[in-house]
Amino acid sequence: MQPDRTSAKTARKAPDPSPQPPLSASSTRLLPWLIAVAFFMESLDTTILNTAVPTIAAALHVAPLSMKSVLASYTLSLAVFIPISGWMADRFGTRRVFASAIGIFTLGSFLCGISSNIHLLVACRLLQGCGGSMMVPVGRLTIVRTFSKSDLVRAMSFVSIPALIGPMLGPIAGGLIVGYLHWRVIFFVNIPIGLLGWSWSTCIFRTTAKSTGIHWIWVV
Repeated sequence: MQPDRTSAKTARKAPDPSPQPPLSASSTRLLPWLIAVAFFMESLDTTILNTAVPTIAAALHVAPLSMKSVLASYTLSLAVFIPISGWMADRFGTRRVFASAIGIFTLGSFLCGISSNIHLLVACRLLQGCGGSMMVPVGRLTIVRTFSKSDLVRAMSFVSIPALIGPMLGPIAGGLIVGYLHWRVIFFVNIPIGLLGWSWSTCIFRTTAKSTGIHWIWVV
């Protein structure tokens, strides 16, 4: 009796690499909330300074038109660092990149809050935007890798809603803060949220890193 050729070929075939262990049920439930909070922080800071410009300009002793650089630096930093965030997630792992992004964003928010002149504020806004630029793409990448196709649309819709609400609430929140509190609170309000998100990300995310080449055409 001749051996089955198909079985022999299957036996000679190299085994596939073992898949990544799935997240626990509790981590899977918390993951969309963590990413939604990160999306909200990133989108809120794109507009929260708009209504606070006169107050901040007076506190820093500059003309209100000089605050354009403060507003544009954050958006510019987002546009510059978003293209390489996907490569960084593949190269260093989603947990490291996402946790680092939240940490950089929180540190940038703290430094913005203690800035004493407009030049330092612009530099800290660039640092803040660097952290924010990595939160959104890496968060979406994690959602895609974690949820099945049947749950993917619902999860993506859930995390996208805060990103749409943030820019609308930004001017209102900025106006209320400078009206009743100090303008530095605009940046300090991100610190407790960022620290909570950083601690969550180190516990929830699993490390998924692989060596890949960077797409320099997208960086350019």
